[in-house]
Parts: sequence; structure tokens; C-alpha cells
Amino acid sequence: MKNIITVQHTQSVHHTNGMVGSWTDWELSELGMHQANKIGENLKKELSGQNFVMYSSDLLRARQTAETIGKYLNLSPILRTELRERNLGRCCGKSVQWLRENLEMQEKTIDDRMFSDAESRRDEWNRLKPFFDEIMGSKDENIIIVSHGDLLSVFNAMFLGSHVEMMNTSEIFGFAGGVSQMFENNEGKRFVKKISDMSYLR
Repeated sequence: MKNIITVQHTQSVHHTNGMVGSWTDWELSELGMHQANKIGENLKKELSGQNFVMYSSDLLRARQTAETIGKYLNLSPILRTELRERNLGRCCGKSVQWLRENLEMQEKTIDDRMFSDAESRRDEWNRLKPFFDEIMGSKDENIIIVSHGDLLSVFNAMFLGSHVEMMNTSEIFGFAGGVSQMFENNEGKRFVKKISDMSYLR
């Protein structure tokens, strides 16, 4: 049995100032901190009496989200670089407008890279896969993962048993602050209960 809750980090400063997120250390905005507290409050009510382990991307916006939620659950996040957002290479630290004006390649397949030093979706998949296999094979039954939108869309595909090439045609994406819940039963069948549920922000 495996219960997994994923949380996409809440509103970050880069969501409001037109800058690229990726491998940059933007803080949560004031609203983002409020949202993280609301998620913590709601998960505390829902998970009362259950023991969880929490993993988080080490990028600041995800770490702040995880640490805030963790205060309500008496958990300290285990930081993992595998849970970072996709690396967009030389546009990190630049504006979204700069990205659009200097884009080297339009992404049409999972093997395309926006910039020569960026990760493709396949690169991102390959970075995440060892961590995914680790947690699915661990003895931990209850797991919380705090990460980023692009990375969690890859996680969703992995959990559903899809091949990486599936992401050429479809994927399950979420929103900042969205909470997803999924589980694997004792027979190994996997179920998705919620995807990017925004009600935890209320």
C-alpha cells in the first residue's frame, strides 16, 4: 500500500514579475506564504493520526512551501535535487519576454530543448526516474512530495505507468498550490483520487 500526496509549490515572486522560474531561487510571494499555510492547515485536519515522510525540491519556492506545510504536520522535508523544476539553461535569471525573443528551438517533442544547455522533457524524466523508483520501492507507505508544475506532470505520467513518449501527445498538468492524491493498493494497481485540487487554498 502506498499513499502519495503531491503539492505544487504556491505562488512565487516569479509568477508576478514576469521572470523565468526554472532553476532560480525565487521566494514565495506574500500570497504564496498564505496559500502554503492554508494547505498545511487543511492537510493537518485531513491527515490527523497518520505518519508521513515529506520530500521537497531544494529550490527556495518549493522548500518554503514544504517547510510551511511541515510545521502543521510536524515534518521536516527531505530536500532532493531530483525534484527540481526543469532546467531551462541560459534563460534562467532572464525574463519570460527574453526567453520568447531568444528561443533557440520550439519544443515539439520530448527530445527538443529550448536552449542548447537546457533539459528536454526526456532529460527531466530520466532525472526523476531513480527517485520515483526509490520511493515506490521503499517501506514508507505515506509520502508527501512538494515540487514544481513541469516536474509533477512527469511524476503523474510515471505513476500512471506511462512511457515517456506518451508525453509527446498528452500529460496531466496542475496549478500553483494544487494538491494531488494517489495511491497504490496491495495488488500494485494505482489510483488517482485528486489532481491539482485547489480547494486546499481555502
